[in-house]
Amino acid sequence: MPLLKIAIYPEDEKMLRDRCRPVVKVTPRLQRLIDDMAETMQDAAGVGLAAPQVFVNQRFFIYEWNDRVDALINPEVLEVEGEASEEEGCLSLPRLQGKVVRPTRALVSGVNRRGRRVRIDAEDYLARIFLHEIDHLNGVLFIDKADRTSLHWLTEEEEKERVARVHEVLEKRRRGEPVDVDPRGAG
Repeated sequence: MPLLKIAIYPEDEKMLRDRCRPVVKVTPRLQRLIDDMAETMQDAAGVGLAAPQVFVNQRFFIYEWNDRVDALINPEVLEVEGEASEEEGCLSLPRLQGKVVRPTRALVSGVNRRGRRVRIDAEDYLARIFLHEIDHLNGVLFIDKADRTSLHWLTEEEEKERVARVHEVLEKRRRGEPVDVDPRGAG
């Protein structure tokens, strides 16, 4: 499976700022794209990747949670509650991080990669991943919501350490070894 090019802000702002069109049908071609996006996301040490981040104007994203990658197609946020400020980053804004206030719970519906309608009651970090990726589908970047005073660049060394930690976790998972890690350290 080929690695896909990731859209980078500000060079690819037009793609990243467009509101995405709904997916009409889950097809074998879409399944291949989801697989390629998963490999790209893992190679880049991310936990989520939205279609516009790989130059596809369609409403879906992929995410990794509990040792598996899945997709959410045509997602809708049904309800949210709570609020927390946590640090976020984005594969389209490499090495930039900042604090974003988001709900701590999100009830989201959509279609999974197998074409089945799903409702997911996401909490804490998973809710943050979903809401971050859904923002991408609406042309919104985390910097639009971040506390401007919290934005900071990771040093090259900090980024290398973050990526190495993520790749170590992924390799352990591939070997079937137990992984005891806070996913927030993974991106």
